Amino acid sequence: MFALSHCLLGQTDTIVYRLTIDQKVVNKAGKKVNGMTINGNIPGPTLTFKEGDYAVIFVENKMDVETSVHWHGLLLPNFYDGVPYLTTPPIKPGETFKYEYPLIQSGTYWYHSHTLLQEQSGVYGSIVIDSKQESLEYDSDLVLVISDWTNQKPMNVLRNLKRGNEWYGIKKGTSTPLSMVIARGGIGAQLNFWRQRMEGADIADIYYPAFLMNGEQNASYPEFHPRQKVRLRIINASASSQYWLTFGGNDPLLVAADGPRVVPVEHNKTFFGIAETYDFIVTIPDEGQIEVRASVQDGSGQTSAFLGTGDTLSAPDVPQPDKIAMMKEMAKMKMRMGAPAMKFNPSDENPYKLRANWGMDGNMDHKMDESEMSDTSMKHAHQDGMQTDGKMEDGEMGMFSEYNYDYLKAVKNTDYPEEKPVKEVLLNLTGNMWRYIWSFNGVPLSEADKISIEKGQVVQITLNNLTMMHHPMHLHGHFFRVINKNGDRSPLKHTVNVPPMQSVKIEFDANEDSDWFFHCHVLYHMLGGMARVYSYDTPRDPRMEEHPVANLIHETDKFYSWGLLDAASHMIGLNLVTSNTRNQFNLNLEYGWNQIAEAEVTYERYLYDYLRVFGGVNVENETENKIDKAVTTAVVGIRFFTPYMFDLDVRIDHLLRPQIGLEREIMILPRTVLFGEIEYQADFGLVNDINEEENLVGNGLYNEELVWNAGLEYFLSRNFSLMASYDNRFGAGGGLSVRF
Repeated sequence: MFALSHCLLGQTDTIVYRLTIDQKVVNKAGKKVNGMTINGNIPGPTLTFKEGDYAVIFVENKMDVETSVHWHGLLLPNFYDGVPYLTTPPIKPGETFKYEYPLIQSGTYWYHSHTLLQEQSGVYGSIVIDSKQESLEYDSDLVLVISDWTNQKPMNVLRNLKRGNEWYGIKKGTSTPLSMVIARGGIGAQLNFWRQRMEGADIADIYYPAFLMNGEQNASYPEFHPRQKVRLRIINASASSQYWLTFGGNDPLLVAADGPRVVPVEHNKTFFGIAETYDFIVTIPDEGQIEVRASVQDGSGQTSAFLGTGDTLSAPDVPQPDKIAMMKEMAKMKMRMGAPAMKFNPSDENPYKLRANWGMDGNMDHKMDESEMSDTSMKHAHQDGMQTDGKMEDGEMGMFSEYNYDYLKAVKNTDYPEEKPVKEVLLNLTGNMWRYIWSFNGVPLSEADKISIEKGQVVQITLNNLTMMHHPMHLHGHFFRVINKNGDRSPLKHTVNVPPMQSVKIEFDANEDSDWFFHCHVLYHMLGGMARVYSYDTPRDPRMEEHPVANLIHETDKFYSWGLLDAASHMIGLNLVTSNTRNQFNLNLEYGWNQIAEAEVTYERYLYDYLRVFGGVNVENETENKIDKAVTTAVVGIRFFTPYMFDLDVRIDHLLRPQIGLEREIMILPRTVLFGEIEYQADFGLVNDINEEENLVGNGLYNEELVWNAGLEYFLSRNFSLMASYDNRFGAGGGLSVRF
């Protein structure tokens, strides 16, 4: 069991490294773009130590933005953990920060920036700590750092996710258009997903043009000779990609996970979560080179390393997942999906009620509320225990059973003394793909309180995933037990993958002080709000007084802005949006060449995921070639994202004219989206006089206005589409849509 002592007893050697973080033009995927490097390279250098050494690492920031370094998986003093504004000061441009700590462990670890999405741009590297008493037999080491690479600015990637652009799925061929669903007999499953406000089974969000092995799309190591035993220290330093690891030749021997040793086991197909590390021992064959392949989970790419010389012994292929088959299988289970990522009242988390109402439990006849729950393990056994091994009690959700950790067994007992007090924490993993907000218990970090823990406790956490995505969860400053079938010898890890609609139980010894970060290591999920702080409620380090935690919280609640311009033969339209977690500002302009025009500015406040209230100003003229007759009104109303994924707009203006609108878009072909919108307004003459010559309905009781449009959009690229539509105000036409 690892435990950190802040005293330096037994210190033998001081090992000094100097790291320089800078910006540099790089070409990793066929295009020159600005990257971020450590000592001029991506990834940064491998930092090598021996257990018992004392590390002194100077990090110089030569960029024009602040940065940071987190020492992932290392047990060290809180002040040097590297989360800016929470534990460690940010490294300002032109400054150098000195990290120093004793190395009380051994194994394979890594380091990376914890500032925004800098890790995605290249700020990461590996750490190797040799054991004082190495019992494994091997001849040499090789570190393999796997990562994903985008030619976009990472913050623009997140902005693209926030706006709900379909391009990434189209580009990598993982979208499931309606035509494909119908051809596969999956329309019933699709309707079930739509009813629960979900487009379909999702695996990975982002298109990557390249996946890298030690900074290259493929890496070759011909220096290894036949019969040589090589310890592969493999690190998943990706921002958003998880992999299947497979090996050519004989099955490799898995000997360590996240640093600590495990009972050696032959294991060829290993699911490799983001931020995990695995050590394997492979033997170079008498003839040929072996391939070590990382296949991206959604089948969109791969990267390989080749060890030895001669003909290649290829790693086994991993079939691309069948998303439509997954949808059909999940629809049969009648689970309740779409748990909220935001709640009406974030101060009332009520995690047990959330768990009882959603996921597999959401289909139970008997719903238990929080008052029926106790804090004992016995009460939760029927919910937690059946899922801790990655399988449902009766075989349900078998499609995710291969993601468990049963193959990992600690080399010695990892259990805690029974007399230790236990604090139980239930964290439901919740998310909203529609607006790309992620949270725990329906509460994103910007609205969450710290989770208070006490020194001496065993903190037992149930991670209950209510989303359709995998979430690799990382705890800073501690190792936790991942409870699996091996019981007392459940493995110690610092990162654990939680599969869709499954639960995993972890527990750790609360033996530290201060505040420690806990978050999903899909970086875009973390910045979307899936993070919390575990707090020992001890005084903050006085060196952090000038660095408020609010700055860290703000990173997960930034405003993102985007726009859409439609330039067509019959009209021009412009839509501008600025949005954060709860607030959104909209500007909409439409102008037809017949001089019918409408402009609207609104502010809306999200009450929870799907419901928001809004107010604003609308200006429009309803008669051709009479733009000077525009009428200005104040409007208020609600907007609701309905089951089956319609956008509903219900409003009233200051002339007391009610209006209802409905819009929807559906991808019908791999690059083609069908869209439509309808609005109906009634004027009862409650404020203004009814014009009985126009739009008369029902013996002069009221006027009405019906506006509708329908059309097709064909995606050319991430930013450009061809569009054609008919609008009952402007007529028919076509043109170009530009996203920016």
